[in-house]
This record gives sequence, structure tokens and C-alpha cells, in this order.
Amino acid sequence: MVDVRKFRGTAGYLTSESLEAAVNCALLLERPLLVKGEPGTGKTLLAESVAAALGMPLLTWHVKSTTRAQDGLYVYDTVQRLYDSRFGEGNVKDVGRYIKLGPLGRSFSSSERVVLLIDEVDKADIEFPNDLLHELDRMRFRIIETDEEVAAKARPVVIITSNNEKELPDAFLRRCIFHFIDFPDQALMRRIVEVHHPDAAAHLVDQALQIFYELRDMKRLRKRPSTSELVDWIAVLRASGIDDVRLGDKLPFLGALLKKEQDLVALADHLSGGRRNRS
Repeated sequence: MVDVRKFRGTAGYLTSESLEAAVNCALLLERPLLVKGEPGTGKTLLAESVAAALGMPLLTWHVKSTTRAQDGLYVYDTVQRLYDSRFGEGNVKDVGRYIKLGPLGRSFSSSERVVLLIDEVDKADIEFPNDLLHELDRMRFRIIETDEEVAAKARPVVIITSNNEKELPDAFLRRCIFHFIDFPDQALMRRIVEVHHPDAAAHLVDQALQIFYELRDMKRLRKRPSTSELVDWIAVLRASGIDDVRLGDKLPFLGALLKKEQDLVALADHLSGGRRNRS
């Protein structure tokens, strides 16, 4: 039976109507939700928010370049079994002791419906996405070493994130609900800041937002500051008692916003160019 609960965001995670519609479409159709957007737009936090809003446990699978779909189901710890056989630890004949379910396997074996976050799917090999959806379609797998079958009691709510590091296969895209999270405009960003810093002085928030978006508009930046970096920057400004900031050579705690040496150079050139124009 399809879960008819609807997602409306949470107090700590502000959403748009289009994002809510995408999540609810994925819930209704029981399809994976593929979320794209530049780093810092809240893709990972979306899964946490969905889990909190629907009252479901959250399982997280951080994908790496070496990740295989099989790793998400289970791994057989042959190294530990060999160690135990050499040093007489435990019952090595019980192979089940050395089977460890991965995030996908745990989502299938769970007695309740869970939210499964598959984070940064585009980091893996090109075959990974299709292999992954094959397992999600079957909703069951067999542990070869013990000849045990694990079948899902409830289909997990699957949220998959991508940073667009590589193209994803068309077959994979056809079977997902897709949503692109746009970077927040200043009005939405102000609301986000207010969630994290409800007591921040209005003039400090105004100044911080102006500087933040001016930095993001600089063409030469290799890594533009993200939402989480703005929130962190305001936090450290407030903790240090700073309530007045201006974009200049002595901008406090600049390292909370810009994380690459080339971007610091670009900012210095930007500021020097501005001074020449004013003179």
C-alpha cells in the first residue's frame, strides 16, 4: 500500500512548492528522487528533512569512486574470519557472523519503512547507477555465503544526490523523479539565515548578505561560497562580537567563505580594480 503522507518541509529546512511536489511525486510513485544542484544548496539536508517530517529512520550511503552496488547490499568480512581462525576468536564456522549488511541491505531488512540517502551517486563508476536501480527494482537479494534471501518488508524512500561530476545513464534517469535545486535568491536566503540565527541583528544580516552575493557574482571564483558557509560566517561574526562588516582587505574571517588560494587572489584583484575605478 502506498504511503500517502505528504512532505511539507520542516521548521529547519525551507522548501519551495516545486521541491515539495517532486518529493511527494516520488513518494506517490515509489520512485527514487534524484536531486541535483550546486554544492551547498541543501541536497543532503533534504533527506534528513524528509526523514524527520515523515517520522522515518534515515540511512545514509556515501558513494565513492570505488563503490559498487553490491557494497550497498552486504560485505563478507573474509579478513576478520581469517584473523579469527588464526587466533581462535569466535566460531569461524558460523559464516553469518562475518556478513555485514550495507545501507541498501539494511533498508531492505528493516521492519519499518526508512529513508535511504544515496549521496553523490555521480562519483561512482558509470555502471553503478544502473546496477543500483536493478537492486532497487528487485527489492530482494540473496547472501551467497549463507544462501539466505533478504526481501524488503517496505520499499524505502530513496533520495539520490548528484553534483553533476559526470553524466548519468538515460536508463537510470528514466526511472527516477528529478529535481534541480536552484541556489536561493536573497529573499529565501534571508529566511534561511533567520532559521539558523533568529536573534541576529538585522543590519548585520543585511551586510553579510550583500557581501556574500557580491562574492558569488565574481566571475573568477573557482568555488563560490555556499549557504552553509554563509551560515557559518555569520555564526563566527556573532560569536566574536562583530556587528559591522564591509567588503575590503580586512574582511573578518574570510576563510569561512573562500576556501581556495586562487579565489583569495581573485578577490584582491577585484578590490584593487574597484579602488582604481573610484580614483
